[in-house]
Amino acid sequence: MPKNRNTFSFLARRGRSAASWLVHRGWEWAREAGAVTAEHPGRLRFGAIGEGTRLAFPQGTVFGEPWIELGGHCIIAEQVTLTAGMMPDLDLGPDPILTLGDGVVLGRGSHVIADTTVTIGSDTYCGPYVYITSTNHSYDDPHEPVGKQWPRMEPVEIGPGCWIGTGAVILPGARLGRNVVVAAGAVVRGEVPDHAVVAGAPARVVRSWDPEQGWQPPLRTPAPVPIPEGVTPEQLLALAELEGEAGPDAP
Repeated sequence: MPKNRNTFSFLARRGRSAASWLVHRGWEWAREAGAVTAEHPGRLRFGAIGEGTRLAFPQGTVFGEPWIELGGHCIIAEQVTLTAGMMPDLDLGPDPILTLGDGVVLGRGSHVIADTTVTIGSDTYCGPYVYITSTNHSYDDPHEPVGKQWPRMEPVEIGPGCWIGTGAVILPGARLGRNVVVAAGAVVRGEVPDHAVVAGAPARVVRSWDPEQGWQPPLRTPAPVPIPEGVTPEQLLALAELEGEAGPDAP
């Protein structure tokens, strides 16, 4: 009897291992086949989708795509929502509503809701679960449920080169300048100047760049040392391995 139990346990482990392998291989195939690119748009027909842009599978809610224009080499992670208009199948006119510049990154689970124009500048990176919207509920009538009242809409503009941290919220009417840093969890409304760092809810400027004095208040950590030109990835890997062998206390 013990021998039979051992045999059954061995077969069960082998079966589970094989099933696990099949599931993971199947999921890898689905992620590759379900990704959206300019060459393989699937059911989505964007107003424009640039070369090298990829929407990872599974996608979040996407509608109004004829009024969504995506630049080149954008990375749209899993479960990202992209919508133009308040609901599907609306005629939104001749102009794009939601525009992403080249090289935009939208982290996993982010939402970009464009009932009126939303523009995200080139090389803007968003962490996971960022929420960008041009629409907010109104509550003018105290006797009517808030969700049934007509919303207010204001355009949103995010300049190029920004970094928007995890869980940040960009509200209607926000206008972010160039190379703005938005701290994780910040709630941004109104205008933010170029080269500023904002944090808090509501967000306020906590650091800004002065052409003569540099960052004010000064940065608390030294600037990273840039990688010298001509250094290959293989050389960097070898250097990292040498440092690891030497240990953290090596001179």
